[in-house]
Amino acid sequence: MAVWIQAQQLQGDALHQMQSLYGQHFPIEVRHYLSQWIEGQLWDAIDLENPQEEMKAKRLLESLIQELQKKAEHQVGEDGFLLKIKLGHYASQLKSTYDRCPLELVRCIKHILYTEQRLVREATNSSSPVGSLMDSMSQKYHQINQGFEELRVLTQDTENDLRKLQHNQEYFIIQYQESLRIQAQLSSLATLPPADRQLREPSLLSKRATVESWLTREANTLQKYRLGLAEKHQKTLALLRKQQTVILDDELIQWKRRQQLAGNGGPPEGGLDILQSWCEKLAETIWQNRQQIRRAEHLRQQLPIPGPIEELLTELNSTITDIISTLVTSTFIIEKQPPQVLKTQTKFAATVRLLVGGKLNVHMNPPQVKATIISEQQAKALLKNENTRNESSGEILNNNCVMEYHQTTGTLSAHFRNMSLKRIRRSDRRGAESVTEEKFTILFESQFSVGGNELVFQVKGRVPFIVPDKVLWPQLCEALNMKYKAEVQSNRGLSEENLVFLAQKAFSSSCVNPEDYRNMTMTWSQFNRESLPGRNFTFWQWFDGVMELTKKHLKPHWNDGAILGFVNKQQAQDMLMSKPNGTFLLRFSDSEIGGITIAWCVCVFFIGERMVWNLMPYTTKDFSIRSLADRISDLNHLLFLYPDRPKDEVFSKYYTPPLCKLDLYLSTYFSSFLTWYIYIYIYIYTNYHSKSLGSVCFFVLCFKGVI
Repeated sequence: MAVWIQAQQLQGDALHQMQSLYGQHFPIEVRHYLSQWIEGQLWDAIDLENPQEEMKAKRLLESLIQELQKKAEHQVGEDGFLLKIKLGHYASQLKSTYDRCPLELVRCIKHILYTEQRLVREATNSSSPVGSLMDSMSQKYHQINQGFEELRVLTQDTENDLRKLQHNQEYFIIQYQESLRIQAQLSSLATLPPADRQLREPSLLSKRATVESWLTREANTLQKYRLGLAEKHQKTLALLRKQQTVILDDELIQWKRRQQLAGNGGPPEGGLDILQSWCEKLAETIWQNRQQIRRAEHLRQQLPIPGPIEELLTELNSTITDIISTLVTSTFIIEKQPPQVLKTQTKFAATVRLLVGGKLNVHMNPPQVKATIISEQQAKALLKNENTRNESSGEILNNNCVMEYHQTTGTLSAHFRNMSLKRIRRSDRRGAESVTEEKFTILFESQFSVGGNELVFQVKGRVPFIVPDKVLWPQLCEALNMKYKAEVQSNRGLSEENLVFLAQKAFSSSCVNPEDYRNMTMTWSQFNRESLPGRNFTFWQWFDGVMELTKKHLKPHWNDGAILGFVNKQQAQDMLMSKPNGTFLLRFSDSEIGGITIAWCVCVFFIGERMVWNLMPYTTKDFSIRSLADRISDLNHLLFLYPDRPKDEVFSKYYTPPLCKLDLYLSTYFSSFLTWYIYIYIYIYTNYHSKSLGSVCFFVLCFKGVI
């Protein structure tokens, strides 16, 4: 079902959120009448950070305008005439708005489509695990929105109380001035004759007594109003802190965690736009309450009344400033992280974003962001608020950027498009530490003011170095599976059996029960510093080689389930010995990085024994000459893919068509000829280690393209 059809069925707050996406920058009528065309375009194929993509965006803008004009031309009748004029107006309006900045149109529509899809997902109830997750998210969003509604009511209540206090105080001041006027009149009686003074004095004294009595009572009432207002502000600020904690310490931290996982193969992070909307609501509510507290302080200064209110207002002002400071510094985030591995003289990009920049009008005086590279030690010192910025760990070109405000999406961000690491200063390495193990980070810094230089903030965006000494094997399994699926670009991840195999390899163990590894931990040294027993490479080097080989040459076969892969030599023998002759399987080589071998069972008739043989591993170099499927096709003695699938059924769709019948004849002839040599070669080499005859057979194998 089209997204727009589902979006029109939204109700309540979701419908309101959807409607708020539209305006003059993109009319909702355009979305409605061109819904099918809009959802059919490849908006995600355009990289907004690449200026060279502007021509693609320009063509989409022109197509959109043409579609609008075409839609307008087909309108007939009285109602059609009005719609024709309206659609024509929208076409002119969009051309005028985006002709000079077509990428902004793409940014706007991507934002609209993403938000609509999210709102539709949240509104969809389902009994599936995904539906349950969406229900959970909807409940969480409902609680957050409920918190904002409570804050809105409290803020409106204190606003009403503040106005009432101001009105009462103004009336009090008027009465106080009346008291002063009466006192002045009493003082002037001293110049009058006694008879006149006695005539007027009693009335003035009575009036003064009445006014002073009222002023005393009203002063107590005003003090109660002030204390009551301060207590309400305390309640509001407590709820604000709670709401801010949920959004910043829970939701924003989770988003950052998803971003970290995405960098290592996890699903792409989403939800930043909804996070921004929450942070903007926080900023708006915090600022309203801050202004109220300042007005209450102004009223106190205007009419000082002895009491504890001064200390309360000072405390409230300090609390609200702390809350807004936390919000601003926490919402300066790295939207698009720089690469995990940086090379000198190589361009890279990054994007930083201030989630509350639009609401606090920071864009009115656009701040500049500076990027620098710092070492692990400097990053840890910064985390402890220690000043270590005197030392430089390197030099980055094009490392200054002004934050830009995008009206259509309401985002304030800085796009570093052409940074380059010119040089890096490395520290002295200790022990077995290698160059690749030394860690650095890009630190983004800025300074900006809020409220007309009323508050000035210095912000830093970086990921602290928190690297554990060791991790539990299940945690590492999750990371390996995530990385494997991302690198191979496959939905088929690592099975429980695959992970047991990896545990056996990593820990040099023979345990086959997954529970045996659940509480085991792996250190960095075990992972990528110590070589595997009897090998000259580490566990990670071996696993990385498997991923690289699969990604480049074996992906379709892995997706088809044709490659078991994570099987050792003994396991392969046990699996194949009970199978018919010619049954084979594909497993990753134990002895070579980035290699895969074919194991197959055969009955050697001249000795009357069944054996499992393993070909020399194929590598990327081999597959760049001839594919795996073609090599399997060449070997006529390979008949069934384990457990019992005819090989042509599995691999024929990947065979390269023969160039001519002669080639097919030679292939058949040499395959038959080759089978005998394979039998002789392996038997003699295995039992007698005869390298002379082995060399002859090896030459034949090479000639055929088997090795």
